[in-house]
Amino acid sequence: MNTPTPNRLNPKLRIAVVGGSLTGPTTALLLLHAGFDNVALYEAVPASAPLGGGLIGLEHSALDVLDQLGVPQDEFVRYNSEAVVEFAVHERRPGAEHRHLYAGRNTTWSLLHPALTRRLPAEVLHTGKRVTGLDTDHGRPLLHFADGDTATADLVVFADGRASTGRRLLDPHRQLHYAGYVAHRGQTDTILPGLADFLRFEPDRSGMQFNVAPVPGGTDWTFYLGATAAQYTDFFGAAPTRRVFALPQHVTGTARAAVDDSAQRYLPDEQAALVHTTGTRMAAAVMDIDPPTRMAWPVGDGHAVLIGDALAPVRPHTARGANNGIEQAAGLAAALTQHRKYGADLATALHGWQHRHLPAAVAAVELGPALARRHGLGA
Repeated sequence: MNTPTPNRLNPKLRIAVVGGSLTGPTTALLLLHAGFDNVALYEAVPASAPLGGGLIGLEHSALDVLDQLGVPQDEFVRYNSEAVVEFAVHERRPGAEHRHLYAGRNTTWSLLHPALTRRLPAEVLHTGKRVTGLDTDHGRPLLHFADGDTATADLVVFADGRASTGRRLLDPHRQLHYAGYVAHRGQTDTILPGLADFLRFEPDRSGMQFNVAPVPGGTDWTFYLGATAAQYTDFFGAAPTRRVFALPQHVTGTARAAVDDSAQRYLPDEQAALVHTTGTRMAAAVMDIDPPTRMAWPVGDGHAVLIGDALAPVRPHTARGANNGIEQAAGLAAALTQHRKYGADLATALHGWQHRHLPAAVAAVELGPALARRHGLGA
């Protein structure tokens, strides 16, 4: 059998991954696992800065990618239940339960992120490197950082989240816009007796939803409540398009009182008490964006791509955020491997990758508002 002759092959393809939350480290690990040895991961916040996030649903396809990377599931999944249990709530009393199964498992950011980053070689991860610009140097993409440093690459992978700098640079016409409601969330060390499944409570007043699930050492909850942009600014000190995530220090007493009042008025006693006893809280503005029309761009003689939330943030009800990022990263690694091993034309490989993954990203963007309308969220 004839060995394919490499064509337009760069055996030392330099790849810069921007974003150190979940999709970025997954991408870097996939590339290293595939044999790329010139990979750098740039994270904006310093190594000492606290990061966090809530409950994350991972479907079987994403779980299998992590399994192939040698990240055992029991390292980041502590509760094996696949059940989602829904309750209609009338006058603060839950009705009959409706149970269905989720094709995956739940984890948390605080479990999954260290499981990924501890596997990254020290020389790959660069923290405190906030990207501010992208141009070219002798035909190669050139990243500019806030500290004045620069870095060249043949391919830049922007996996830098909902407020992506990469999207602003590559696809500036697609702006985030506020969907009219907020995901208030908290974790408490209160462990509800017998809680093992993901529970969803829907009061018989449109425009709210309360989710609760067990996490190691406690309970995680998310309370979706409507709020105007002006109310969001009052709650968290900045407009939703400026502060898409509200960290604990941003949560005002006004925001806390509004959530407590809604819990007391609409949730069953046990769930309301869980909210009231949660000291540290965070929130996220639920955002929309126009569906993407592409994922890859030429930059000089090189390329840049958007993946995960950098490409297309989705509403949390879709449970597709982390899944999209991981699946797109795995597809990108496969396309790049064809270039590295067999000389596949790089631009064509990226186009094929885009052709395979773009429709799913568009579908997830469009699914979020449809799900929200079904539950009256953001109306």
